[in-house]
Amino acid sequence: MSLKSTIEDNTTVAGRAFDLCMQLVIVVCLVSFSIGTLPDLESGTRSALDFIEIGCIGIFSVEYLLRLFVATKRLGFIFSFFGLVDLVAILPFYLVSGLNLGSLRAFRLLRLFRVFKLFRFNSAIRRFHRAFVIAREELILFVCVTFLLLFFAGTGIYYCENKVQPEAFSSVFAGLWWAVVTLTTVGYGDIVPVTVGGRCFTFIILMLGLGIVAVPTGLIASALSQARDEEAVRNQK
Repeated sequence: MSLKSTIEDNTTVAGRAFDLCMQLVIVVCLVSFSIGTLPDLESGTRSALDFIEIGCIGIFSVEYLLRLFVATKRLGFIFSFFGLVDLVAILPFYLVSGLNLGSLRAFRLLRLFRVFKLFRFNSAIRRFHRAFVIAREELILFVCVTFLLLFFAGTGIYYCENKVQPEAFSSVFAGLWWAVVTLTTVGYGDIVPVTVGGRCFTFIILMLGLGIVAVPTGLIASALSQARDEEAVRNQK
């Protein structure tokens, strides 16, 4: 059993064991990170959490170096999606630990990206990623149409309500906030139309908002089905 197959091939016993161990380390790392945000932790607990983080980073660092070592195209691995995720998972620790600068503390936020390491080890998540790839053109078109619709809604409600509510709908940008809240069907209720025209316009936008939610759901569901079929065909070969 070669090192390359153990690390990159999860169809083997050794490969599945490696994937399972790495998933466990990622979960432990994320849990310890979450616990570390609790207030009034004892110094002993914080020391234990720091020790766990150092251990996890050590394992992630070794994994990154091993993947780089067995990669057929090392430069391609470094700049690939998973290569960048692996690097971002360990880089904040070394930056913050190596340089005692307050501004670099912001790099700790990048530790959240460690959750994306689970993508590598979960076939269902990989299918989800494949579904986005399959439907990317339709999703890009949908996003573009959504932004145009948001601008139309924000501008429309501005002209309907500005004269009656000059403070609430002071500009198109204020209308855009209303449009985002309305199209996503959240409805915070911080700014609401009071004119007949504004309420009729809101009804139309709300109906369109239901489609905003439904369209990407259908696209992803269809793409997931196609991704599952593609995986089944690959497994049969």
